Amino acid sequence: MSDPTARPRVIAGNWKMHHLRQDAERFCARLKAGLGEKTAGEGRVEVLLFPSFTLLPTVARQLAGSAVGWGGQDLHPAEQGAHTGDVSGAQLADVGCSWVLCGHSERRQDHREGDDLVGHKALAARRSGLKPMICLGETAAEREAGQTFAVLERQLRAALRPGGESAEGGDGGESLDAFALAYEPVWAIGTGATATPELAQEAHAFLRRLLGDLLGEARAGGTAILYGGSVKPGNAAELIAPADIDGFLIGGASLDPDSFLDIIGVCGTAA
Repeated sequence: MSDPTARPRVIAGNWKMHHLRQDAERFCARLKAGLGEKTAGEGRVEVLLFPSFTLLPTVARQLAGSAVGWGGQDLHPAEQGAHTGDVSGAQLADVGCSWVLCGHSERRQDHREGDDLVGHKALAARRSGLKPMICLGETAAEREAGQTFAVLERQLRAALRPGGESAEGGDGGESLDAFALAYEPVWAIGTGATATPELAQEAHAFLRRLLGDLLGEARAGGTAILYGGSVKPGNAAELIAPADIDGFLIGGASLDPDSFLDIIGVCGTAA
């Protein structure tokens, strides 16, 4: 089930609430220039950026015609309506997004987003032709209590079957036919702490086995599962080595184009 050569490596930068337009312009120019140096002949690496909503038009303009994709950091499950401060999947697609984050730990924590809401957002993303990157992960207290796998199973089941609906036919018959997962242990996000490659692989392998139970081994084997949590150029090589880790969702290190390029280069050349 877990042949890493069957899946592209995905390196995604989540800018969170950072950068202004000039920052984004400079970053994208450096990224495009550097990608020729870092990934020549390394087509297995898919590079994505998740800027804040205000920067999406700038990033879209700067990256048009390049191999880099971009996406939104969140979306509302409704197609349109009176939802002040929210953005729809159609609006994201309208500025060229191909991806969207669903259920990032900071959304779950800061905005009290529950597991079922994350699932409805993922289905809404597919209705708009976007690929959801579904984020999952345990807190420090949950890990210390031995609940890591229980938390991941609860989150994944709800993401694929919100409210107990069928993963293949929930919310009006849509199929969640294209998505990625990002395992982000909450205790390692922005803290400087990083899961060991062994701990990360253990969580990724569990998620892939569960995907196999829910959607079949073929789907599980082809689904990218990223790691997120204080990834840096200095630890990228050891973290990308395990068989079930297919890339990274990067926060702080994605704000500097050279650090981001270094991580892309490591993942492009690693066996």
